[in-house]
Amino acid sequence: MMIGWNIFPWFAAATALLAVVASVLALCNHRRAALATSSLAVAVLSAFVVLLWVGLERPPMRTMGETRLWYSLFLLVAGVATYARWRFKWVLSFSTLMATVFMVINCLRPELHDKSLMPALQSAWFMPHVAVYMFSYALLGVATLMAVYYLVKRDERVLSAIDNLLGGGLALFTVGMLTGALWAKQAWGEYWSWDAKEAWAAATWFLYLAAIHLRLLHPRGMQKFCIVLIVAFLSLQMCWYGVNYLPSAAKSVHSYNRNN
Repeated sequence: MMIGWNIFPWFAAATALLAVVASVLALCNHRRAALATSSLAVAVLSAFVVLLWVGLERPPMRTMGETRLWYSLFLLVAGVATYARWRFKWVLSFSTLMATVFMVINCLRPELHDKSLMPALQSAWFMPHVAVYMFSYALLGVATLMAVYYLVKRDERVLSAIDNLLGGGLALFTVGMLTGALWAKQAWGEYWSWDAKEAWAAATWFLYLAAIHLRLLHPRGMQKFCIVLIVAFLSLQMCWYGVNYLPSAAKSVHSYNRNN
């Protein structure tokens, strides 16, 4: 196991502790302290990403564990940004919880990380494709939290946040699909092959597009809108890692190794 990844539990513990403290500070109306502490949590996890990147001598975006690392980081970033913009005190708690879950999974299921990259991953499109996708997943994840909160509390103040998070998340998701298509053309000679991962990506994109249309055409149908958002997020999980458990995954062009 690479030096750097071995010390991840320490960085994960420090990040989670800082994020929890920030969440408590937010709930206690200490906004500036909460923002400072949560920003420090982001900095600590970012420091580990840099260390891992240096140790691997490549972007840590190859395995499922590495993408979970980026997702944890971007969830914290999205949570801080949402709290700073819309001041929902509870959002830091839920983004912290989600990020911690993924960090714990990485601690319990450490994966072997080597320096090698197969030829298909040695592309200029590799890093932006994965990074944009992970950030879009984080934004859409926080939008889903907002949707669940609305269904429970019927608090219309969250609608503006949902709209912005959904719009930004879907825009980045679209960029991820486009960069993925360009990468596929370079690596495999065709823009789209309709394997399981690509099919679920398309289904997920259409679900989020349907949610936006529902929001615009039926602005009072918030319950249906939020339900579609939740279904779309479940589809996103299938697109990200659920397809790896399908029988067709072994033949997918997205199967780079058994840890992916």
